[in-house]
Amino acid sequence: MTLSPPAATRNAVVFLAVIAGGAALFWMRDILTPLALAMFLAVMIDSFARVMVRRAPGFPRRLALPTAIVLSILLFGLSVWVVAENSNGFIDQLKAYAPRLNDIIARIAHALGLHMTPTIGDLITQLNPSAYIGAAAQSLQNFGTSAVLVLIYLGFIIASRRGFSRKIVAMFPHRDKRDRAMVLFHRIRDGVEQYLWIQTVTGLIIAVGAWLVMAVLRLDNAFFWAFLIFLASYIPILGGAVGCFLPPLFAVVQFPDSFAPAIILFVALQAIYFVVGNIVLPRMQGDSLNMDPTVVLLSLAVWGALWGVPGMFLSTPLTVACMVILAQFDGSRWIAILLSEDGDPQGFASPPPTAAKSKSDR
Repeated sequence: MTLSPPAATRNAVVFLAVIAGGAALFWMRDILTPLALAMFLAVMIDSFARVMVRRAPGFPRRLALPTAIVLSILLFGLSVWVVAENSNGFIDQLKAYAPRLNDIIARIAHALGLHMTPTIGDLITQLNPSAYIGAAAQSLQNFGTSAVLVLIYLGFIIASRRGFSRKIVAMFPHRDKRDRAMVLFHRIRDGVEQYLWIQTVTGLIIAVGAWLVMAVLRLDNAFFWAFLIFLASYIPILGGAVGCFLPPLFAVVQFPDSFAPAIILFVALQAIYFVVGNIVLPRMQGDSLNMDPTVVLLSLAVWGALWGVPGMFLSTPLTVACMVILAQFDGSRWIAILLSEDGDPQGFASPPPTAAKSKSDR
């Protein structure tokens, strides 16, 4: 098929614009990552507030947002407390596992026919962890700075949300264009909210199931492992891999005399992830995100390469937003169609939200 010069030029410009946009996102990642996380948290808090108003009709609308902010801060503080409270005991148990690790290394070396059996101390010395202390300290410092920036951005975003309606009216004086813009905004917001809801519910199901299995097997720090599995569930694909492999590996260390507990735990976790991924998740997800599964994997790799772990966490919401925005322009609609699962990135197959509904949600 031969493309006409205007079509070829338009597609070439779109391709170059995508490359330039990716380079700009990578170059400005230190600035854009806290802003993206703050916007993501703002959507979570706003969704929390609207759920309280919708599920509790007698709840005062003016108190919904402050209550959602307080509850979100409490949940965040609880998560930090759980990690801090259990990490010390977890590290102490790792130190106690050193003799068992030496025994396992000796058995593996004997099975491989190695005459010189290294110990865990030798391996740590060869890895030279002191060379990574500076990088780790710098990472912690960057994390603290990013957390402060996220909170600052979040405060300004929440404070400026009152002027959002006036800005929309000023940007789109004509009612038809304004309604189309609001439909676009609500589609992005609903996609992010649906993704959050799905990942939270499925993460809880996986975490509770994993905790029950680990409690039956008497794995150390079962609650802490379940909590980490729940947090990792917000990272598509990679979180499931971490949740399936790390606990069985520590089961091998805790029960060095038998591989049965590790095998049972691995099979049970695989079964839980299989049931949730193939039965629960499709029933909940439906056509809400409308993203091709291959695109989900590709977006995880792309956003992870651009923004690291925050990019992995935000990969699906960011791709949903990009798909909906690209579908609004003739020159980039073909990209949105490729990103979608059913070839309908704008959701015309389902009735769009009405202006009345959009006004009630604001």
